[in-house]
Amino acid sequence: IGPINLDMRGKRVAVDGEAIELTACEFNLLEYVMPRTGEVVSKAELTESLNDLDFDRASNVVEVFVGRLRKKLDTKNSLKPISTVRGQGYRLALSTR
Repeated sequence: IGPINLDMRGKRVAVDGEAIELTACEFNLLEYVMPRTGEVVSKAELTESLNDLDFDRASNVVEVFVGRLRKKLDTKNSLKPISTVRGQGYRLALSTR
């Protein structure tokens, strides 16, 4: 989608052809939101998508993963891929450069 290339078989991600190293949880989160580009995805949905993890649902684990993913995907400071929709969740929306 746009400059982000997600290889689901190889579990690899590239932005503008440049490989980006993601943890398994970061990859899973990106894999969950990419088909929902433009839609708001709630924190509860993201928590469920990371159901392999054993963490307190009231914790800030999702916020931490989203923050890390934002930094890693914004490699050239021109891509603002994940925005917070206050009180609702997160939206993957690729802005034009």
